[in-house]
Amino acid sequence: MSYLNLDGPLRIVAIGGGTGLSTLLRGLKKFAYSKDGSPLVEITAIVTVTDDGGSSGRLREEFSVLPPGDIRNCMVALSEDEALLSRLFQYRFKGGKGLDGHSFGNLFLTALTNLTGDFAQAVKFSGDVLAITGNIYPSTARNVSLEAELENGRMVSGETRISKSKIRIKRISLNPKNCKPLPETLDAIAKADLITMGPGSLFTSVIPNLLVKGIPEAIAKSRAVKAYFVNLMWQPGETTGFKASDHVEAIYAHSRPKLLDHVVVNTEKLPKAMLKRYEAEGSFAVETDVERMEDMGIQVVGAPLVDRGKKIRHDSDNAAMIAVRLAERSRRLAAWKRSQKGKEKA
Repeated sequence: MSYLNLDGPLRIVAIGGGTGLSTLLRGLKKFAYSKDGSPLVEITAIVTVTDDGGSSGRLREEFSVLPPGDIRNCMVALSEDEALLSRLFQYRFKGGKGLDGHSFGNLFLTALTNLTGDFAQAVKFSGDVLAITGNIYPSTARNVSLEAELENGRMVSGETRISKSKIRIKRISLNPKNCKPLPETLDAIAKADLITMGPGSLFTSVIPNLLVKGIPEAIAKSRAVKAYFVNLMWQPGETTGFKASDHVEAIYAHSRPKLLDHVVVNTEKLPKAMLKRYEAEGSFAVETDVERMEDMGIQVVGAPLVDRGKKIRHDSDNAAMIAVRLAERSRRLAAWKRSQKGKEKA
């Protein structure tokens, strides 16, 4: 695949968390360099830091560090090769007093944070160890927690409890509310050709990034094309009954209207046997209501996006291909606008 290169490599900023973001990053990594090693795509990941469960939650409570789990997964996804070092970072202890359940990568990031006194620096140094392709930034350096107001009026605190709730979410917020992003994050957003959100849990992986003061404003101001990768399935409780447009409306309600240009949806039929298994757990395929989204001024991009694994997940390569094409389209549009301005001045 050849890319337009009018002004250096294409710049893609991917926003999210959980397995969804790392899935997209794993695919984007393959498009980062040409066969001769020339840079083609510059990748920046902005990752939510509200996880309070499992190994991340324990380390957060005991050492007052930001949760390392989602960032660790992104580092492994962008690592030069997912062989020994990557397997080491993902290694999870299955015994040992105090070690049981911890992953080595989480412990490594925690140790580096204590040594450097700065979580973002620890992420950078860890990325150097893994020789990652691109940059990874926590959405904020503040130690924040997630809070949700449910449709029945009840308040729930903590990402783990929120994700387990069977009642639909009305609104989520960060505590404290006045947290700010890293300067590097805002700089990457300003220079981006494409900004993606998702795939991933809508209320616990995608939207928390948009609650950080300054990020929605920077996204709106950026000349980049903005695209949301819609989840393939409902997340029981969190997005039960949600159509694609409901995801968009939730993003707008927590950030600002008309933040998105494109919504990327799957056009491939899902395997019946897998659908039955998911339906037994209260999870159904997300309906793509194209007309409603077009009425909202959004261009819908459809493509076969289903991975051939044991779970219904996005295909890394196909999702990344769509992202690269959108970034290239954005670069072409920016070049055309500059040429038009030049003609006007002449």
